[in-house]
Amino acid sequence: MSAAMDTESTYSGYSHYSGHSKKAHRQGRDRHKSPRSKDGSRSEKSVTIQTPPAEPLLGNDASRAEEGQDDNWGETTTAITGTSEHSISQEDIARISKDLEDSVGLDCKRYLGLTVAAVLGLLVFLTPIAFILLPQILWRDDLEPCGTVCEGLFISVAFKLLILLIGTWALFFRQPKADIPRVFVFRALLLVLIFLFVFSYWLFYGVRILDSKDTNYQGIVQYAVSLVDALLFIHYLAIVLLELRQLQPMFTVKVVRSTDGESRYYSLGHLSIQRAALVVLENYYRDFTVYNPALLTASKSRAAKHMAGLKVYNVDGPGNNASGQSRAMIAAAARRRDSSHNELYYEEADHERRVKKRRARLVVAVEEAFTHIKRLQAEEQQKAPGEMMDPREAAQAIFPSMARALQKYLRTTRQQQYHSMESILQHLSFCITNNMTPKAFLERYLNPGPTLQYDRDRWFSKQWTLVSEEAVTSGLQDGIVFVLKCLDFSLVVNVKKIPFIKLSEEFIDPKSHKFVLRLQSETSV
Repeated sequence: MSAAMDTESTYSGYSHYSGHSKKAHRQGRDRHKSPRSKDGSRSEKSVTIQTPPAEPLLGNDASRAEEGQDDNWGETTTAITGTSEHSISQEDIARISKDLEDSVGLDCKRYLGLTVAAVLGLLVFLTPIAFILLPQILWRDDLEPCGTVCEGLFISVAFKLLILLIGTWALFFRQPKADIPRVFVFRALLLVLIFLFVFSYWLFYGVRILDSKDTNYQGIVQYAVSLVDALLFIHYLAIVLLELRQLQPMFTVKVVRSTDGESRYYSLGHLSIQRAALVVLENYYRDFTVYNPALLTASKSRAAKHMAGLKVYNVDGPGNNASGQSRAMIAAAARRRDSSHNELYYEEADHERRVKKRRARLVVAVEEAFTHIKRLQAEEQQKAPGEMMDPREAAQAIFPSMARALQKYLRTTRQQQYHSMESILQHLSFCITNNMTPKAFLERYLNPGPTLQYDRDRWFSKQWTLVSEEAVTSGLQDGIVFVLKCLDFSLVVNVKKIPFIKLSEEFIDPKSHKFVLRLQSETSV
């Protein structure tokens, strides 16, 4: 990629051939040639060089491959493709079918639960009104006059129903954050309790009032008021079970990412395993740094290089089984070649040196670019309003001056797949709009941020799998371990109960603070 990047198109679309890429092209074409091409059933392989605009910034995904490449490897990259642009295997088809079946099942379960809850809630709110209106409709002439007492009860029922409606909306009608594998036990118990409660009230109302056509209308209205009062108490019970019970911390969970060992600690209350898993995932996206598989390739390449250097010879021939001697030879060869710790030390030292060097260049380039923006703003104030630059144009104007340094730094720290050019321009224009400093702009790139900081399409895992030996609806207990798996890694969660702490009190009498100054007659010369 050229150092003189003036516009957005020159930054994203620049590529050229080199001698090395041409050689790789010829070797790749010979290696990938299909046997069926001899009879003309397939066309020849073609070589294309392209840099799609939707790719991550400063190179394609191959930038994570090997450490031995130089920093300008992206400038001489040749992509070898065939005539077919898309391919799919039987395993992919089976996985897609399974995902579709799972998504359909989850959607049906979610909408069924919402439908049942909505129907039951509608029944709850209409029942007191029906208790009051049915006698007026069926035997209005036989009812005893109620007067002011019933009117006051009507107002009481109306306001209580309004309070119950607002509380139900605040507690139950929320946007679902996730799909859990099992039902929420306390919520299901509350629904069953409400159904049995309303059913019993209807049963008593039908037997004692509808069948006998009770004429005491004041008693009927008070019966409806008692139903509303009981519903308010059930709503209070729901608040205690669903919200207040889990507030007091009772457990400490340690969450460890399986790939790089990054860990965090969280305090949780009385929760089921599946709800604790939801809390862990919410905190994971906020607290854990973004998962970067490119950082793991260095250790894997070192291990592969070390194992490739070991050679074992069977000196006794294929017919003899000298396992002890072979093991001794392997151990001796391993001891002779056990210099991997030195390689690791010098590789890390060299990597840190290069990171510091690229970081310094990036900081200087960004500070110079922001200084230019400040100078432009001072000059633009004297011009006509139509000639002033908006933040987007200003960002595009100064971006080429810092793009080269940012490109090399992101490649060295292996972050290029998380930052597209469009996202960097948006962040730059945001910083310019809010008059932020160069240090504030660089904060996103100098240190890996939390997972939520990056583009949703690059970090968000659509589905997590909860693996637990205990039932996911059971509560947390001391020593429970469960695992949250996604496509690339897993989160291992270890639960420990907060120990019981016993405090004792000791009283100190203020009069006991008495001191004596001891003076010595002899002094040092």
